[in-house]
Amino acid sequence: MQATSDEALIARIAGGDQLAMQVLFGRHQVRVYRFILRLVRNPATAEELLSEVFLEVWRQAAKFEGRSAVTTWMLGMARLMALSTFRHREEQLDEGAAEQIEDRSDTPEIDLAKRDKAAVMRECMTRLSAEHREIIDLVYYHEKSVRECSDIIGIPEATVKTRMFYARQKLGELLKERGIDRGWP
Repeated sequence: MQATSDEALIARIAGGDQLAMQVLFGRHQVRVYRFILRLVRNPATAEELLSEVFLEVWRQAAKFEGRSAVTTWMLGMARLMALSTFRHREEQLDEGAAEQIEDRSDTPEIDLAKRDKAAVMRECMTRLSAEHREIIDLVYYHEKSVRECSDIIGIPEATVKTRMFYARQKLGELLKERGIDRGWP
């Protein structure tokens, strides 16, 4: 059952297969939980929404059309549920409660420094070799694993790791030349 594709598991879930649901849950619960947690920033709410997402998968499995990957479908549901939770909470806030919420946003100076640093980062990225830029882009911006990068580029995993090491090293040197060490001011 562990080797069964997500799509096949969804088809079995649509038929009421509880074991298929357990396998799908075990396979994707951490990814979905982390995604939700990044959106709601509250572990208890994230746990609650995780349960709701998989309950909805159970209910909607027969309607899955396969136009996207199963994980994309589930993360889409998770996103909608998280947004719905925010809307519901916003409706519950009254003016007095809203006034007592601390503004934790960056000051204009810090915001400007972050934008400046981002611009320097983009400029430094253009100075990396094409191979190093490609690795940085896949790993950090597209959140691909070493194995996925290896498959995408068509190189051994060890080569991906080596390129990633040297890309980070070179990027660090370029940033240091521009007066940026690490972290935000």
